[in-house]
Amino acid sequence: MTAYVHLTLAIVLEVIATSALKASDGFTKLVPSLVVIGGYIATFYFFSLVLKTMPVGVAYAIWCGLGIVLVTLTSVILYNQIPDFPAVVGMMFILLGVCIINYFSKTIVH
Repeated sequence: MTAYVHLTLAIVLEVIATSALKASDGFTKLVPSLVVIGGYIATFYFFSLVLKTMPVGVAYAIWCGLGIVLVTLTSVILYNQIPDFPAVVGMMFILLGVCIINYFSKTIVH
């Protein structure tokens, strides 16, 4: 269970850092730039803890899949960047893949 807590923290921090990356305006704004740097450092720290008990391929698939969807949702809210229908369908497939990994894979920690 601890692996999932650390993975959740890694994903949330990565979404925050990636969203702040846009706000940093090419690292020309101090506060968003500091959020990016601190967020990614914390993200990789928590992800490294995940890898102690979860296979790297599975952990990375979950991290990337959920990160893509959450960054997209965040960009809709913060930057009014609305994905088109094919992008939404593609993200639904990504979420389906994450669900399949979590519910059916024998390589994942339950």
